[in-house]
Amino acid sequence: MNATMVNGGSHPCKVVLAASIAKALASEVHNDLAKLSRKPHLHGYLANKDPAARMYADWTGKTCRENGFDFTLHDVEREDLEDELRSANQRDEIDGVIVYYPVFGSERDRTLQWTVSMYKDVEGLSPQLISNMYQNIRFLDPPFNVQKSILPCTPLAVIKILEHLHVYNSFLDYGKRLFGRRITVINRSEVVGRPLAALLANDGAEVYSADVTGVQQFSRGSGLRRQKHETKDLEGWGLEQCLPISDVVISGVPGETYKIPTNLIREGAVCINFSSEKNFHPDVKERASIYVPAIGKVTIVVLLRNLVRLVQNKPEEGGVEGT
Repeated sequence: MNATMVNGGSHPCKVVLAASIAKALASEVHNDLAKLSRKPHLHGYLANKDPAARMYADWTGKTCRENGFDFTLHDVEREDLEDELRSANQRDEIDGVIVYYPVFGSERDRTLQWTVSMYKDVEGLSPQLISNMYQNIRFLDPPFNVQKSILPCTPLAVIKILEHLHVYNSFLDYGKRLFGRRITVINRSEVVGRPLAALLANDGAEVYSADVTGVQQFSRGSGLRRQKHETKDLEGWGLEQCLPISDVVISGVPGETYKIPTNLIREGAVCINFSSEKNFHPDVKERASIYVPAIGKVTIVVLLRNLVRLVQNKPEEGGVEGT
């Protein structure tokens, strides 16, 4: 953890690097891994020529092997990928599947996401898993509640960061640990922003989801009376209304020119950047109490955590037979 002092030392802002959070989370993953009877095996599928995708695939493999997991990368033609994924669904030796997108760069990629079995989907993108996330259903096998539903890696990485920073109140029951927190999430993408807003609201927060189309409120209502979040448009709202009342500001706008007005951020807020671009000005440290400038290293550990969960969900590892 790297602490930075600004304003002549009058306002302390801790700049928390993803590597330190990832290290703590990796320790938890290693403890779970030690309880398994074998190494989990992740299979990656690369069907594009994108150098960034290749780099991410290589990084995934390196991280897997360094942490006691097996990894196999398949280079496939994109027209063959759907058949390859259907085959992977049937192969017992494959514990988890990751596809490096974009493949077609169109709606056809959604079809590929739907093809991967939810019992092997390490990224948490298959329809039943996405539905569970929005409906606040946390297990695949009610009423036994042994098999945990898998969550998308990047939104879950942000959750794990907030837990590490003690934004979550561990004295409260699960599903209520963000009660009383107001959180702004900037960018309502289907990949990260909207799932993240839903997860935070399902955990008890009042969430302001800000996008170019306006602001939506995600909430379980007064006193958390609802089982899952509901959404409503906040007419006339913008960052001017959200930021001054938010304990936490999380941003993931992919444009290099986009910057959050520092003067609107509540003093003492926790600020997290999950975009590849820096959405916060350097002077955010003059307002924030904690600033997390990137989350990538946490995301890859969450991927490994999901892989362990997939193996734990199997009947021979303690899951429920026939579910």
